[in-house]
Amino acid sequence: MNPVTSIPAPELWPPVKAAGGREPNILETVPARVTRVDKETHDTFTLQLEASDRSLELPRFAPGQFNMLYVFGVGELPISISGDPERPGQLVHTVRSVGQATYALVTREPDESVGVRGPFGTSWPMAAARGRDVLIVAGGIGLAPLRPAIYHVLRHRGDFGRLIILYGARSPRDLLFKKELAAWGYLPDTQVLTTVDYGGVSWRGYVGVVTTLFRYVRLQPQNTTAFICGPEIMMRYVVRELETRGVPDADTYISMERNMKCAVGFCGHCQLGPHFICKDGPIFPYRQMRPWLDKYEL
Repeated sequence: MNPVTSIPAPELWPPVKAAGGREPNILETVPARVTRVDKETHDTFTLQLEASDRSLELPRFAPGQFNMLYVFGVGELPISISGDPERPGQLVHTVRSVGQATYALVTREPDESVGVRGPFGTSWPMAAARGRDVLIVAGGIGLAPLRPAIYHVLRHRGDFGRLIILYGARSPRDLLFKKELAAWGYLPDTQVLTTVDYGGVSWRGYVGVVTTLFRYVRLQPQNTTAFICGPEIMMRYVVRELETRGVPDADTYISMERNMKCAVGFCGHCQLGPHFICKDGPIFPYRQMRPWLDKYEL
């Protein structure tokens, strides 16, 4: 048996059926209403959505999954879900404005409509992490798809060991969820460390890449499950640091990102080796992605 292809995918939580008990159609766009838009940084915003039609339900999601958000007349985008998976009827997405479609999305006003299709993809394996320490390592906007996993651990605190959050960004103004990061750091059995590439004269925190934070963390390697999301070069170095510290590859999971168009494996835009990131991922056991993550510019 091939030890790579035989690795089970992280679990998926069952979606909620639409009103009337019918199965959700993954190709159907459901209209949602924007209820709130929060500015996180100079170019990143968090949108809160609810169903426009009370006869329909927005689907449940698992930590790490994503939706396709459609701005009518502009385009459709894959966006990770950054909200609490145990708050039914509400979807939260954190979006960085980098082009025409994302700009149209983040400039939605309350009560305007957005199309939602999903959720899609695999999830962070919360069941596999139960009873163990959970290490979260995020870079930039990679904290957004990890936030639902953090919410899950905090809601079920007795099911997990220590929670360690290491987060790196380019500058202080690029840090997401600053108030939550500060609040999480005061919780029992929780360690939160942030670092930036360039601090400026007013920054009093750590400066350096996110791997420099490992020197301030005490890990129990055989009892730690690691979730990593960020730029691929950052994830490569984080994995190497974990290997150096004795964390088994089997306990390390990463979130991959590719140009997704259909979200169901039809178009092939997100293919990486034998995998379609949209349906086989985006969450993968690291050892399943290792042959492809080590290939630069693939």
